[in-house]
Order: sequence, then C-alpha cells, then structure tokens
Amino acid sequence: MAADPKSSADRAIDELEKRVAEMRKLAAGGGVNLSDEITSLEQKLGQRKRERSKNMTAWQRVQIARHPKRPFTLDLIGLMGTDFVELRGDRAFADDPAVVGGFVTFGDHPVVVIGHQKGHDTKENLARNFGMPNPEGIRKGLRLMKLAEKFSLPVVTFLDTAGAFPGLATEERGGAEAIGHTIRDMAALTVPVVACVIGEGGSGGALAFGVGDRILMFENAYYSVISPEGCAAILYRDGGRAADVAEALKLTAKDLLALGIVDEIVPEPPGGAHLAPLAAAVTLQGAIVRALDELRGQRGASVVAARYRKFRAMGVLAGTA
Repeated sequence: MAADPKSSADRAIDELEKRVAEMRKLAAGGGVNLSDEITSLEQKLGQRKRERSKNMTAWQRVQIARHPKRPFTLDLIGLMGTDFVELRGDRAFADDPAVVGGFVTFGDHPVVVIGHQKGHDTKENLARNFGMPNPEGIRKGLRLMKLAEKFSLPVVTFLDTAGAFPGLATEERGGAEAIGHTIRDMAALTVPVVACVIGEGGSGGALAFGVGDRILMFENAYYSVISPEGCAAILYRDGGRAADVAEALKLTAKDLLALGIVDEIVPEPPGGAHLAPLAAAVTLQGAIVRALDELRGQRGASVVAARYRKFRAMGVLAGTA
C-alpha cells in the first residue's frame, strides 16, 4: 500500500507555514510589530523541515525527486554556469529535446555538459517528452562526449529521467544499442567525467550518462535500474506496493553512498531543492568544482584505468575482492 503523501510531520509543517504567512500579512498591514514572533516561527519551521528531511522514507524522497518545480538541467546550467552554448542533434536522425548539452564554464572549468531536460508544465513536458530520451537523445549525448574528448575538456552530466522512452520508435531506432554503446564508450573516455543525479535516475536512460569518475547525488534524488512502480508491477502485479519496493531497492542517496555507488551526497535546502533552487544550485556547483579540481590535469589511459577500477569494485562482496 502506497504511503500517505501527507504525514503528520508534513501537516505540522503546513500549519507552521500557514501561521507564518498570516503573521506576515498582519505585519504588512501596519500597526503591529510581529518580527520576533515571525522569526521564532521561522526558526521552528526550519527545524521541523530539517527533522523531516532526516526521517523521510525512500518513497517520500522519490516524490520529491519528481516534483515539477525542482531545478532541471537547463535551470541549473543557468544558475551555475557561464557562457553556455547549446549544441543540438545526433548527426544521424534528429535532435531530441529530452536531452540538452553543450559548452559551459563552471567556476574556472570549461566543460561539456549533458543532461536530461523535463518541463515545468504540461506544454513543456510534452515538448521535452517528459525528459525521457529517444535513441537520438542518447546518441547526441555520446556525440558531445566525443567532442569533449577531442578538445580535452571534462564532461559533466545531469541525470534526471524516469527512463528511456518505452515506445515503438525506440525499438525501431535501436534504443538498447544506443544505451549500451554509450555506456561502453563513456567508460573509455580519456577525459574526466563528473555525473550528477539531480532528480530521477531511472533505468537505462539515466545509466547511459552515469559512468563518472565522480558520481554526485542530490539528497532527495533517487537512482535505480527500475522505477518503484515498475518493480512492484513485475514482482507483485501491484503498482500500489511501490512504497514498499522503494525501500527494498535501496535507491536513495544515503543507501547508494553506503553501497559505494555514489561518491558524495549533495545537501538540499530544507524541504527540497524546489523550495530554494538557487541555494541548491550553489551547493551543487561547489561539489562539481571540487570534483573537477581533484580531477584537474588527469587525461588519457590513467583516467580510463582508474574509472575501470572504480566500477569493477562495485558489487563486490566483502572478503571476495
């Protein structure tokens, strides 16, 4: 049975937010100084949000990862980067709006950035195919990675998709081949790669861009070979058991850090990145720049060998390595 989207902690936070809004409205009307009361309530509200964030279930984090107001790839590039030049097309079939990328500078690092792009409303989501890439989107990403290699630039990827688009056209145009080919060639890139899970890290659509020398993950993102609903439907023939399955999949940032799949959890503002996109972007930028600083100057066979060792170590049972 799916978890109640409004827990007691959520309702307490909603009530505090309502009281803060009412007090601000009264104070704005003039004649009453409520600054001390408002400050006290805001501090209490912040504490409640931090407590809720620590105690959220995997399923609750999945819901936050899917929030339509979370900052998506283009939002983060706009908030973090400078001199962004978008490049389009896979040079084989078409351009896929569900994947965006190009040249940008993060801090003092010029890089090639690639990421999934969702929409903030229905019209934009339809245009972006809800962030689910077609084969040409995956191939566009690989083309940009090869361009980064040509110019000896690091690659930064943003993972945020429910999965590759599961349509007939995907099969006709070789979706599985595109994903496999990209994972293979990404593993062999001779330039550093920083992969960032910023929202939904779902299935092959996300894994295709996830072969990184450093893998960063937002606190309320998730990363999994299958969605909780899809897994519940396959195992139990009941999508309503998604909340139970989410816990078993170990798909949260905390779980994946403990398992050695990701290298760093990037904290989000209390309540989630959608409540303070700029603050979330600043924190993520800091983590990306630190990773690029660590990888600065690393090129060629040594990068490939280190990446190989990193991924070979995943999933090894203690005492069997």
